[in-house]
Amino acid sequence: MATSVVPDIELQKQFDYCLKVKTLLAERLPGRAPLAFTHTYGCQGNVAEGERIDGMLAQMGYEFCDDASKADFILFNTCAVREHAEERVFSNLGRLKVFKETNPNLIIAVCGCMVQQEHIKKKLKSSFPYVDLVFGTHAIHTFPESLYNCILKQERVFEVPDSDGVVFEGVPSKHSNGIKAFLPISYGCNNFCTYCVVPLVKGRERSRKYEDIMADARQLVADGYKEIMLIGQNVNSYGNDFGETNLFAKLLREINDIPGDFIIRFMTSHPKDCSFELIDTMAECSKVEHHIHLPFQSGNDRVLREMNRHYDRKRYTEVAKYAKERIPDIAITSDVIVGFPGETHEDFLDTVSLIREIEFSSLYIFIFSPRVGTKAASMPDPVPAEEKSAWFKELSDAQEEVAAARSLAMKGKVYRALVEGRNKAGRLCGRTSQNIMIEFDGPDDLIGTFQNIKVTEPLTWILKGELQ
Repeated sequence: MATSVVPDIELQKQFDYCLKVKTLLAERLPGRAPLAFTHTYGCQGNVAEGERIDGMLAQMGYEFCDDASKADFILFNTCAVREHAEERVFSNLGRLKVFKETNPNLIIAVCGCMVQQEHIKKKLKSSFPYVDLVFGTHAIHTFPESLYNCILKQERVFEVPDSDGVVFEGVPSKHSNGIKAFLPISYGCNNFCTYCVVPLVKGRERSRKYEDIMADARQLVADGYKEIMLIGQNVNSYGNDFGETNLFAKLLREINDIPGDFIIRFMTSHPKDCSFELIDTMAECSKVEHHIHLPFQSGNDRVLREMNRHYDRKRYTEVAKYAKERIPDIAITSDVIVGFPGETHEDFLDTVSLIREIEFSSLYIFIFSPRVGTKAASMPDPVPAEEKSAWFKELSDAQEEVAAARSLAMKGKVYRALVEGRNKAGRLCGRTSQNIMIEFDGPDDLIGTFQNIKVTEPLTWILKGELQ
C-alpha cells in the first residue's frame, strides 16, 4: 500500500487558515495575545503530534499558559491504549465545564487516539456539549481550518475521518524544551497485536521520506538540540513500505555522522523486526545511546501466539543476549502485560523467569485492559481482577530485586549524562547512556551540557552522584 502524502497545495491552504485565525482572534481579543493550554496524554508519538499542534497554534498567534482557567483555548490530546487513560481524560474534561460557564468564548478541543473511536466520539457529542472541537489522528493537518470554522460559525466541529492515515510535512513543531527533541520517522502500525488498538486509531504503518528525516535531524543539530529521539510505533520496520529492509540501521548511521555534540535515542523496537544489524549499528555508532526499549509482553510462547506477536521466547532472548554481548553496558527496558485473557499462573511464571534471565533495567507493567474493536476484548478472561493484581505485585517485586542489583553494580562508576534540569528536590538531574536518571549538585549553567557524574548512592530506580 502506497503511503498517502498530503499535497503541498493542501498544506498551504492550512497555513492560510492559520493567518485567518490569527486575524479573527486579533479582532475579538484586541490588545492581547490569545492564550492556549494544551495537555498530551500517552506515548512519545502523541507528544510529538502535540508539539506539531502547538506549532500550528503558535502560527495562529497563540501564546501558551500553564493554567487552564486563564486560557482562551484548551486542548486535550488523548491516548486510547488503556482504559485508565480514557477515564482520566473524561474526568479532566468534566472539570472544564465551569470554565466554559465563566468564559462562553472559551474553545475546548479534544483530539488524538481516543476520539478516533466511534463510541468515544458519540460520548463526546452527547455527554460533553461544551466541547467545541473534536478532531482525530488523521485530521491533525486540517486543524487550522477546523478551528477557524469553530470560531467563525460558533458551532461544534467534529472532524474524524476514517482513513489508513497520511503523512504531512512542513508543519513546524514547538518543542517542549531546547535540549531534547522528538523526531518522528513513521506513523501507524501494521502488526495488529490482539490486545492493541493502535492500528485502529493511528492507521497503517507509513514511513516518512528518508531525506525529510535527515533534513529535520540536521536542522535540530544546527538549532542546538543535544538529544534527538527517533520515534515510531515500530522503528525497526521503518522503510518496509518502501520495499527496503534494515533501512533504520542506515538512518541511525547517517544521523550519527552529522557533525556536532549530541546523542541519539529511539523508541519503540518490535522484537520480531529487531535485527542483529541494528545491534551492531548501536555498538559502532558513538552517538547512539546504550539503551533499547524492547517490549516482550509475555514470557510464555502460547500467550505470545494469542497476542499475535510473531516471535517466541527463544527469538527474544537471542536478540537480548546478542545485544548484551555486543554492548556489555546496555540497558534493556520493556513492556509487560499481566493477566492477558486465558493466561494461567503457570504461563505468568514464565514471564517472571524471563525477567530474571534478561535482567531488565526497568519495566512498564500493566494489567490487561480490554480495548473496543480488538480481538482480545472478546476472548474469555476467567482470572479475577484480584488474582491479576497479585500477579502484578509478584512481577513488580521480582523486577525491583533485579533493578536494585543492577543499580548496586553501578556504584563508584562514572557516567556521562546530559543535564536536563532540576528535580523537585532542587538537584540537577540527567540521564546516563542507559537512560537511567542520575541526580547531583551543581550550578544552573550546566543545564543543557554533558557532564561526567560518579555514582555515590545507587537507588533502585535512580542514581545519586557527584560531578567529576
